[in-house]
Amino acid sequence: MEDRARRRLALFSSHLNPHGDTSLPSCLSPSACASDDNGHKELRNGENDCVFCKIIRGQASALKLYEDDECLCILDMFPLCHGHSLIIPKSHYPSLDATPPSIIGSMCSKVPLISNAVMKATGCDSFNVLVNNGAAAGQVIFHTHIHIIPRNAHDCLWTSESIRRRPLKQDQEASQLVDSIRESLVFVNNYADRKGQGSTLVAN
Repeated sequence: MEDRARRRLALFSSHLNPHGDTSLPSCLSPSACASDDNGHKELRNGENDCVFCKIIRGQASALKLYEDDECLCILDMFPLCHGHSLIIPKSHYPSLDATPPSIIGSMCSKVPLISNAVMKATGCDSFNVLVNNGAAAGQVIFHTHIHIIPRNAHDCLWTSESIRRRPLKQDQEASQLVDSIRESLVFVNNYADRKGQGSTLVAN
């Protein structure tokens, strides 16, 4: 438990200025805080202590790569590799499943732009797109964000890549899993139909 807490604290600290220097170099700049329709800054639940919200409000420094009205892209302060970047929405949502589709769409629309720039700058020709959603998946900062991780051949970044993958057994257990997922989708699909945004569930 102590090792887990130490690891989570290290990851948390990776998104802060590691030296605690309050002076901002020229490559660092604060971002305007997300505002309401009247231009007033409002703090929603969780924003007070959120590292990313502090960066967005200009209360913490970050190496900024890109910014628009909805998203901010920064370098991870303790990267897994050279060029490891984060795409962060300016509005506070604790997880991907709590983030509105329009915001997710805005975040994802930046992936080609940012990833191409990162790959060119780092000399890589590949990258991973990663979202840690929930504590068990490794999420430490509970403000949804997308990782862009440039890759080189044989960099051995993920130990899981050395694990031999086995083909899916299309047996009763797999069929039950499919049925269970589809049942969970029915409610969401019916809700979307009522809003005129429905899709068709696939049937066997």
